[in-house]
Parts: sequence; C-alpha cells; structure tokens
Amino acid sequence: MSTPTHENVGTHAYGFTQARESLKAILDSSERGGLSMISRPDRAPAAVVNGESLRRYLALTVVPNVQVVNEDGAWVVFMPGQPFATEATELDDALMDFVVALREYAEDWEDHLHVAPNHRENWALVQLVGLSSNEQLTSWLTGSEI
Repeated sequence: MSTPTHENVGTHAYGFTQARESLKAILDSSERGGLSMISRPDRAPAAVVNGESLRRYLALTVVPNVQVVNEDGAWVVFMPGQPFATEATELDDALMDFVVALREYAEDWEDHLHVAPNHRENWALVQLVGLSSNEQLTSWLTGSEI
C-alpha cells in the first residue's frame, strides 16, 4: 500500500494510481469521518467522504422550500424556481410523485443540466437526492427529517 501525501490536516491526498492501490484505506478513512482527495492530471480532484454524514449535512443545509397547495380537490407540490411539480388527488400520492420528479431531475442534471447556468447551482440538491432513500426525501420535504 502506498502512503498518501498530506496537503491539509486531516485530508489524505492520493494520485489516481495510489488511490486504486489504497481503496481500503480510503474507505476506512471515510467511515471514520475522514476526507480523501483523489487527483488526476488536469482535472478537479474528487473527494471521498462518508455518504451518510454528507446526506445528513445536506438535509440540514439544503432548504426544500416546498410549497403545497390544494385547489379544486387536487394537491399540487412544487418548489418555486425549480422546473418540476406534481399534482394528485391525495397528498401522499403528490409527495411520492414529487420524489420521483426529484429523481428524474437529478438524472437530467447529471446528464446535461449541470452545465446550464440556471441549473448549475442545484449541485447540493442533486447530491441529496442521490444519497437519500425515498423515505428520507419525503421526510426532508415535509420537515420531519431527523
């Protein structure tokens, strides 16, 4: 196993080849709450962190700003300024559909929307969607996140 370079206190920096040889150490560090950076020439470095810790942090810091409206017997769920909304006769169904809409948006964001100026800043939302179960997303949307 190769030894990582240490550029910042608590951060382990690896080149691409070092990272492949040190995957267990990188994952063990992540499990303990550590940060590992993996670099390739002429590319932004990648960060490896504990996924559940990142999900909890994002759930606390990304404001859902979800709006729920009942009109003519239908529940409408939307986030002002975002390109997705759902409508259903039951609130639970509208929320479930909204979670599906969030997942579809996250796929589109990773595929092509990440470069669009009006979508670029949704990185944290997309990461939260990817790291969360449907139940966790519903709890986040309704403000019952623990």
